[in-house]
Amino acid sequence: MFIQSNEFVALMGPSGSGKSTLMNLLGCLDTPTNGQYYLNNSDVSKMDDNNLAEIRNKEIGFVFQTFNLLPRSTALENVMLPLIYAGFNKSSRLQRAEEVLGQVQLTDRMQHKPNELSGGQRQRVAVARALVNRPSIILADEPTGNLDSTTSIEIMGLLEEIHKAGNTIIVVTHEEDIARHAHRIIRLIDGTVESDTVNENIRTMDYYQLEHKT
Repeated sequence: MFIQSNEFVALMGPSGSGKSTLMNLLGCLDTPTNGQYYLNNSDVSKMDDNNLAEIRNKEIGFVFQTFNLLPRSTALENVMLPLIYAGFNKSSRLQRAEEVLGQVQLTDRMQHKPNELSGGQRQRVAVARALVNRPSIILADEPTGNLDSTTSIEIMGLLEEIHKAGNTIIVVTHEEDIARHAHRIIRLIDGTVESDTVNENIRTMDYYQLEHKT
């Protein structure tokens, strides 16, 4: 399987199909028992834990279904956290965290803690945290699983904007309506790729927009 830079890909399949395992491999959380995995021309399948941690911090931003925010920290503090591990000084951390919170339209919620935010706002904080280190790839594991349908559409719209800005987006989902936002849909069954198709609806829409561009 090959995913190009700046693709928007959905990984789909029923429970037990291998979606989470593949996501963990792509996110350098697990290492393959055989085969190779190249990320930005580096063979990460042979890296040790320290090198994998560095790759995760620099190249990959994670968005989870359960948000994974620190409950006693503000939105700003949650977003700043990866920059601490990356060695940024306090003023740089503050500036960058405020920048990405503005990008996800939470400028007025920076000092709020997770329990003071709606589900959609908490997921926006999680997206901002994923973006803060300027990663090349965003891995989103069931990012709308705990959200209502309206908020889910808003979060997927946000991921679309991030994709347009140049990031590679990989979304794990079992929901067809969420997968429709992706440009490519990979379906897994029992640990193997059953199908790998271009989202024709997205492609048709892109062609329409190009043809009618003034």
